[in-house]
This record gives sequence, C-alpha cells and structure tokens, in this order.
Amino acid sequence: MKGKVLKGVCVLVAIGVLFLMGCAKKEPAPPIAGPAWTYKGSGAFDVDKGKVFYGVGIASGIKNKALLFSTADDRARAEIAKMLETYVAVLAKDYMASTTAGDMKASSEEQHVERALKTFSKTTLHGARIIDHWLDPSDGSLFSLCELDLFAFKSALDEYKELDAKVRDYVRENAEKLHGQLEEMEQKR
Repeated sequence: MKGKVLKGVCVLVAIGVLFLMGCAKKEPAPPIAGPAWTYKGSGAFDVDKGKVFYGVGIASGIKNKALLFSTADDRARAEIAKMLETYVAVLAKDYMASTTAGDMKASSEEQHVERALKTFSKTTLHGARIIDHWLDPSDGSLFSLCELDLFAFKSALDEYKELDAKVRDYVRENAEKLHGQLEEMEQKR
C-alpha cells in the first residue's frame, strides 16, 4: 500500500514540476540578429557615464546610400524628440448595440469602433549625436543609434543664449523628470 501511495506522490510531484517548467517565463529570442540596441529600442537609460536618452531609427528599401544613412539618422533623432515632447490628439468612436426579439432566445449584436490618432513633435536636440550604425544583411535595413546625454543636454541649455531663463529652467526640470518617468516604465516591463 505504501508503495502505491509513494508512487502516486512521485507522479504528482513530477507532474507539478513539469507544469511549473511549462509556466516558467522564457525570454523571447531577439527578433533581429544585430547588436542589442537594435531590438532593445528607444528609451531612457542609466549608463556608466550618467543618464542618456537613446533613439533607434530604421530605414530600408533605399538604394542611395547617402539617403539611406540620412533617413535612418533622422529617424533616430526623431525618436528622442518624441520622448521629450509630443502633442497627441486622439479621436475615438465606439458604438455597441444588442437587440432581442420575441422569446428572448434570439438576439442581434453589433459594434463599430473607430480610432484616429495624430502625433506631432517639435524640439531642438542640443548635443544629440549618432553613435552607431548597423546594416541588417538579411534585408539591407540600416539601423542608427542616436544618443542624447542628459547632463550634456542640460549644460548646452545653460550656454544657449537665445532661450529665456524661465524657458531654460522649465526644459531642464522637465528633461530630468521625463527621464525618471521613462526609467520607471522601463523597469515595470
């Protein structure tokens, strides 16, 4: 009798272990075979030298090399600009209806959802620079990595004479606050 109980417990333990192994979160394979920054994407990061914003731009299908590099670089800069300041307008329409007739067994359901989204970014990126490129050999897509060092950005604002002191202080405060918010979101992922 003890042998059967022991055998049953072993089977249950084995099933439990297999179940837990099946539920374990597996890290997905990177979608691209390039450097880590190509699939990590844009965001705010703490690095050895301090706090930075990284923007990743991608361009493909362009045979003219100068235009390919310029496009990828501009898209990387635009990614940083979107993090710093973006105006977003959203229009959403949602309609649902349910109609029941007669004996309450038959009903008709319908729904219609529409969403329009418009974004706009405008900012000057003092100190943003392209620090790396990677060409995907599988399809010829060019990836550009743009870096904006938060401390260099703040320093450039101090030296920028055309900005009013209040505007300069506002931008400096909000750049640091935004970096912190983006860091928090990254950690939650």
